[in-house]
Amino acid sequence: MSASTPPTPSADERPLRIALLAYRGKPHVGGQGVYIRHLAKALVDLGHHVEVLGGQPYPVLDDRIPLVKLPSLDIYNDAYPMRKPRIWEFNDITDFLESASFSTGNFPEPMAFSWRAYRHLKDRRHEFDLVHDNQTLGWGLLAIQNHLDLPVLSTIHHPITVDRKLEIEHAPNLWKEFGKRRWYAFTKMQTQVAKRMNRVMCVSENSRNDISRDHEVPLEKIHVVPVGVDPELFKPVPGVERRPGRLVTTASADVAMKGLTFLIDAVAKLRTERDIELTIIGRPKEGASLDKIRALGLEDCIDWVSGVPDERIVELYSEAELAIVPSLYEGFSLPAIEAMSCGVPLVATTGGALPEVAGTHGETALLVPPGDSDALATQIGAALDDPGMRDRIGAAGRDRVINRWSWRHTAIATVEEYRALLAEHGATA
Repeated sequence: MSASTPPTPSADERPLRIALLAYRGKPHVGGQGVYIRHLAKALVDLGHHVEVLGGQPYPVLDDRIPLVKLPSLDIYNDAYPMRKPRIWEFNDITDFLESASFSTGNFPEPMAFSWRAYRHLKDRRHEFDLVHDNQTLGWGLLAIQNHLDLPVLSTIHHPITVDRKLEIEHAPNLWKEFGKRRWYAFTKMQTQVAKRMNRVMCVSENSRNDISRDHEVPLEKIHVVPVGVDPELFKPVPGVERRPGRLVTTASADVAMKGLTFLIDAVAKLRTERDIELTIIGRPKEGASLDKIRALGLEDCIDWVSGVPDERIVELYSEAELAIVPSLYEGFSLPAIEAMSCGVPLVATTGGALPEVAGTHGETALLVPPGDSDALATQIGAALDDPGMRDRIGAAGRDRVINRWSWRHTAIATVEEYRALLAEHGATA
């Protein structure tokens, strides 16, 4: 070999060819879309080849990353949510299965998308080194892993069985409870698939323990790789002033787990003694939260913002005196670290992994018990009355994020998991 010929990369160094699966990738709110968008970009920045196989709503990706669209029946689109597909829309057996499952009250997207991904990859088996699934956990993944003999790694942010439990507990009547049980029937499939995966990634130690318990996955198969944030994007904006009494929160969906109704109750209590405003980053949808806002007469002090770029979200954080994460449970919480990275002091609950993410109460965040609107109101009020504490906690929170989490860190650790998966697959081939 001549001196000018570069050495052939070893198996531990060569760029990888990754098929990244995203059964839905809503770009502006919702952790799945954020995860796919930023992880894919960070992997490409490290020199790897990534193709995203996505369902509606499709991910928004870096220009360097190909998106393979795998259209569904789009039953849950924003214009006509929960629509019933017509027979002439069916193109194959997967469409029929998706519609039939929906007709029984189940959520069919993960199952249907996994079969579409299998069908697409069947003819491209040798174009990828591995498949990385983002919490689809549908039957098709087992076919990819076992029939195509492609190594598969699944990221499980948290077990959706937790959502199921909380939604059933907070159902207002037996009919609603029955509907929730039918909707979340797909979690039985996810458990059966998860425990058959060769390797699983999750985002926190709390999530790791919950996945092992609820999905029956041995702890030694589950590896923690926290998600990240771009601290050069999510940072304090010079010249943007805090607005007195302004709070900001993120609500990607009006589900019990997010605890939004408890924050609304807290805002109602605070409003009796001070001027207060709440900005909710998310799209308003009919449900418990809007019902409560109307019942408490809070329409004039709560506004919703959706479909805006990250830069506007950063401005919203910079305008707020406090960011609130009122969740009953979180497997990690991207909104928490995005707010902390922007230097806005965080008030969060101790639900799920939030203490693991936010840090120590009174140092890097302010923590309250989940599901306690009185405690939430008291802590928010105390923080609004103490600008020195807000400045101290906001600065310490940003330092915590910068020192611990970035998408580059996430990508490097994810590649380590890829190489471990490939080594295991090679050893058993």
